[in-house]
Amino acid sequence: MIGQIAFIIVLAVFSYLIFKRVSRIRKNIFLGKKIEINDHKNERFKNLLLVAFGQKKMFKRPVPAFLHLFIYLGFIVINLEVLEFVIDGIAGTHRISAPYLGGFYTFLMNIFEFLAVAVLVSCILLLARRNVLKLKRFWTYEMSGWPRLDANIILLTEIVLMVAILTMNATDQVLQTRDTHYAATGRIFFSSMVSPLFESLPTGTLIFIERFAWWFHIVGILGFALYVTYSKHLHIFIGFPNTYYAKVDPKGHMNNMPVVTNEVKIMLGLQDANNSAPAEPGRFGAKDINDLSWNNLMAAYACTECGRCTSECPANITGKKLSPRKIMMDTRDRMEEVGRSLEKGGPGLNDGKTLFHDYITKEEINACTSCNACVEACPVLINPLEIINELKRYQSMEESSAPASWNAMYQNVETSFAPWKFPPSDRFNWANDLK
Repeated sequence: MIGQIAFIIVLAVFSYLIFKRVSRIRKNIFLGKKIEINDHKNERFKNLLLVAFGQKKMFKRPVPAFLHLFIYLGFIVINLEVLEFVIDGIAGTHRISAPYLGGFYTFLMNIFEFLAVAVLVSCILLLARRNVLKLKRFWTYEMSGWPRLDANIILLTEIVLMVAILTMNATDQVLQTRDTHYAATGRIFFSSMVSPLFESLPTGTLIFIERFAWWFHIVGILGFALYVTYSKHLHIFIGFPNTYYAKVDPKGHMNNMPVVTNEVKIMLGLQDANNSAPAEPGRFGAKDINDLSWNNLMAAYACTECGRCTSECPANITGKKLSPRKIMMDTRDRMEEVGRSLEKGGPGLNDGKTLFHDYITKEEINACTSCNACVEACPVLINPLEIINELKRYQSMEESSAPASWNAMYQNVETSFAPWKFPPSDRFNWANDLK
């Protein structure tokens, strides 16, 4: 009874903390502008199935893809065992499903353990890739400090949790052979290979180890669920809605600003100015997170910090300061800062800081060529270019601080309908000497 009460209290505390944190994240996301996304539902469901559930884009790099796939499958399937943990904890039972499922329970436990071992091996290899091989995309300047430590903490935590599962099952296997209440599960392959290490221990010691591993694993899972809401591993959950709501237009398509489109149509005689409702100009582009859409902000929480976008960015490859990954990380950091301020009754967005300038600099966005390489590379369909373009719009249309070469190009497009300074009538002069 004491164990049941303790478990219910632990479960309630973690559930409350997770709910509170999720509520904060939701409020942070909806600091962005409201937009309706109801189009192309079939294509969006297809993206959800192939990209989020099917991990389609991960397999452009096969080695990390297979390692990630084992962790992904382990995360989904092993949580079925956690469901039994929760039922046992509330009901005060032990392996409540075993007597009802019989041989099928043994089969399931072998599947769970296979995935646990696969997760264990995958995490060790991923740790080695990050810290021994030191892949370049994990050792850029934006990944120093907390981002690098965060990734290592997650991988080490998963390793410890998998060891706890194997230890629990191994001691359980030994206890089943003794005169105890432990239900028969049949032979579980991997834990039975470990169980000889515990056979010489007294029954009381085995029970303590088994119970400690059980509590460690379930509390570890609950702690992990809370921790990921503060971590880049929030993509475990946010990645799914992000792939559904991601942009489905052709990658070269740029969203127009309605107020500007309206004015252009009036100038071209395509719309009657007298019959056009005046649109509220608001702000051109984005200076802070509230100028971006909620979809852009959700994408920042979905960022895995894998660095594929930055490693494919031509500007970054040639030594420019731009890193699409940093753009998403900065957007998330700014959301978190504003959210914490609002939670404490502080100034929120009126704290004297802005996303543009204080987090993301002109040098970064001016290096972007809008080539969409970062968009193509992202395994969860994040679009850093949308945020970069909104910051560029603010720089050009609100601050009038775009580089001189940009302003010259803008003027040429306006007067000559091309980036080059010559009249349209001379556009095909280059062909005069052709025979």
